[in-house]
Amino acid sequence: MNNKPIIQTKHLCKIYKTDVVETIALSDVSFQINRGEFVAIMGPSGSGKSTLMHILGALDLPTSGEYLLDGEIVNKLKDEELADIRNKKIGFVFQAYNLLPRTTAMKNVMLPMRYAGVVYEERQEKARKFLELVGLGDRLEHTSNQLSGGQQQRVAIARALVMNPTILLADEPTGNIASVQAEEVMSLFQKLNEEGHTVVMITHEQDIAAHAKRIIHVKDGTIIGDDINHKQKKVIASKK
Repeated sequence: MNNKPIIQTKHLCKIYKTDVVETIALSDVSFQINRGEFVAIMGPSGSGKSTLMHILGALDLPTSGEYLLDGEIVNKLKDEELADIRNKKIGFVFQAYNLLPRTTAMKNVMLPMRYAGVVYEERQEKARKFLELVGLGDRLEHTSNQLSGGQQQRVAIARALVMNPTILLADEPTGNIASVQAEEVMSLFQKLNEEGHTVVMITHEQDIAAHAKRIIHVKDGTIIGDDINHKQKKVIASKK
């Protein structure tokens, strides 16, 4: 694994203001994630993990502090540059899948490449390749509403991978699927990580976070723990 940080946050703060109230969503959050890591960011509802996910995904900007992705200071970029970062460097996997319901798996996976101007034949070839990678080679022409929740999430993962992103960012990726399907999806994330993909996952579930190699614990907008050796400790404990 390359030890060069791919993600760095330095004293991130996020404050939401209205006329009558000021809410501190994140306070002095600093950490780094190296290329090739599989990290779960875990915390209860209202802990600030979703706000942090939006900042890591360049969907929102911090009130203060710095966020560097692959050495680039994201919070200094203009809107069109942020859109470019999201399209080229970040593969998103959402709890709600965000697929077009009456569109085939192939066409759903081809969509980000279409926006990026990739030629049709290459879009087809890559979509087929990544759907086969996630175990859906026999579901290419099935529409989203003909697939199970776990299969839809795998289509979403294939779509997230087609632009060869710097990081795969998953927000509660098993929240809408049964436990058996959740295990299949998490096994897929582990396989992708073993192949070199950097995976950052937001979750509130301990059993889902346990699949990651490292767990960052968030509460009340601050980091309260960083279990870097989570997997190693689990292996040692199992041998006792």
